[in-house]
Amino acid sequence: MKLTSREQLAAWLDALMERATVIAPRQVECGGGSGTHLLLYQPVASSAEVVFDFQRTAMSPKGYFLPSTEVLFEIEKRSNEVTLDEALPQDEQVLFAIRPCDARGLRVLDALLVEHEPADAYYAQRRRNTTLVGLACPHLWPECFCTAIGGAPDDSADVDIMLYEVDGGYLVSEITEKGTALLAGLNAEETDQPAPVSDRSGPSVPVLAPEAWPALFNELYWARLSDRCLSCHACTYVCPTCRCFDVRDYTRAAGPNGIHIERLRSWDSCMAAAYRRIAGGHNPRPSKMHRLRNRYYCKFNYCPQDFGAVACVGCGRCIAVCPVGIDITEMLGEVAALAATLEERGKGKG
Repeated sequence: MKLTSREQLAAWLDALMERATVIAPRQVECGGGSGTHLLLYQPVASSAEVVFDFQRTAMSPKGYFLPSTEVLFEIEKRSNEVTLDEALPQDEQVLFAIRPCDARGLRVLDALLVEHEPADAYYAQRRRNTTLVGLACPHLWPECFCTAIGGAPDDSADVDIMLYEVDGGYLVSEITEKGTALLAGLNAEETDQPAPVSDRSGPSVPVLAPEAWPALFNELYWARLSDRCLSCHACTYVCPTCRCFDVRDYTRAAGPNGIHIERLRSWDSCMAAAYRRIAGGHNPRPSKMHRLRNRYYCKFNYCPQDFGAVACVGCGRCIAVCPVGIDITEMLGEVAALAATLEERGKGKG
């Protein structure tokens, strides 16, 4: 373990920016000159732009691995000649002060997009090119429930370097060889001071095992819950693990005898009415109830069974942004109670 001051950490960051893109929490002014700001992970040009003392960013940093819109490749056809240009991302980037829940979200995405074939080459390349510098939370913030789903506010399992704020600066823990290499040049001294243990007290949220969810699939509860939903998609866009996307081709003329085609991938939402609509017009999830139920089953049943990871990290962003107050922790509690009721009914019949 090493100890460094905030000034020394800032100097290291400034030097790092000369050779890599550094992405860190910073205040971003909303459009329209309203004076309103959002705290977002954004590229920074100076350590002076970095917000060190913060709770949770408005958006997770998943967009730096799975961008909201990206060009997958371009095709140009002229007469009988066809060329394809596919450029995988090459730039080195450092994600600074990522919270443990957001780092865990990348572990979930890794399970889906890297560890199972076929791997997503674009996402995988960005993960290889990125070093994660974590910043431990001293406690759970409002709406947070990471401890209920197996995380912790100071969990270092998914980062390369972990920072702990202490009196006089930050304790620095080197987690991986990648992290050790990045720390070259940091002015820090060895210390025997142990890392502080974050306060883990938080809401008691029961989470059903994945195999318990199928029995609840046809319950009326899902229709009642979905009555409040506006299908605004906000919950999916702020979620660190949601990864639904759409792929489209855009064609334009390229001179008198040619065409240029761009294939774009953009975020989509499983809460969108047309997301699962297929050729011929059939939609297997035609109502809000079907879509809302699928969102929760994807996180707590389908993903754990297919990929081994619960696709929720307890960050609480979906709770914070929902305009009608749909609360994932309330849902988990109500589903657990419903499962217990069904179990008691089954025992009575037996």
